[in-house]
Amino acid sequence: MSKRLALVTGATSGIGKAFAESLATDGHDLIIVGRREERLREFVDAHPDVHVQTIAADLSTDEGIAAVSEVAAAQPLELLINNAGVAHYMPLAELPVDQARELTHIKNVAPMLLTRPALPGMLDRSKGTIVNIAGMIAFSGPAPGSVMPRRAIYGGGLANAVAFTQLLAAELEDTPIRVQVVCPGVVATEFHTVQGMDLTSVPRMSAGDVVTACRRGLELGEVVTAPGVEDASLLQKVSDADLAAFNAQSPALATRYRTA
Repeated sequence: MSKRLALVTGATSGIGKAFAESLATDGHDLIIVGRREERLREFVDAHPDVHVQTIAADLSTDEGIAAVSEVAAAQPLELLINNAGVAHYMPLAELPVDQARELTHIKNVAPMLLTRPALPGMLDRSKGTIVNIAGMIAFSGPAPGSVMPRRAIYGGGLANAVAFTQLLAAELEDTPIRVQVVCPGVVATEFHTVQGMDLTSVPRMSAGDVVTACRRGLELGEVVTAPGVEDASLLQKVSDADLAAFNAQSPALATRYRTA
């Protein structure tokens, strides 16, 4: 009998590697995706008892996305974890265009275009789970500049991941397919280090705890999982407020726009 098959992007470090390690321990066959071939090989060498397929791909490029999409369409995936990320924290006016493009492709274009080819097979097999990794910055939009450093494309990309996951979950609500977005806060990985940010003095969650929250959140039936938010009702209040505003719309111009 074939083992369960999982595809993990950004699997060579941090949260992605923690997912791959956990899934390997559980007996999954793996397809791991990352830019650094040497780290992909290191993972394979460290797991001789697990069938691991590697894909060295840059998901900021159309070619990289196409290579992984082809595999996602052809393989019987039971689990897709869209985790790849890049830390370009900068105000929009200062963010180089190539970095803006890289960030948008990795956090938004790639998850959508990898989910698209994986989904039909999951539906045919009546089994599958799609997990998108975002972050609590997705909810930081209303914060004033004095509270949060400005990072419009990064934060907007994470907010897009939340909305995409919620809408996809609604599309699939009458199917066995599960969809989840995980929104951790600051996590103890090399994610920030590569951008020269020293967060050693900042309290951080472990990547392993993010994986634990993800798996427990799926058991609880959560679509939005926030590993560091103790009061789950806060997330429900956000959803309720969104729906209240959506359902309150009218074809009539609101009074506040009709009076001087």
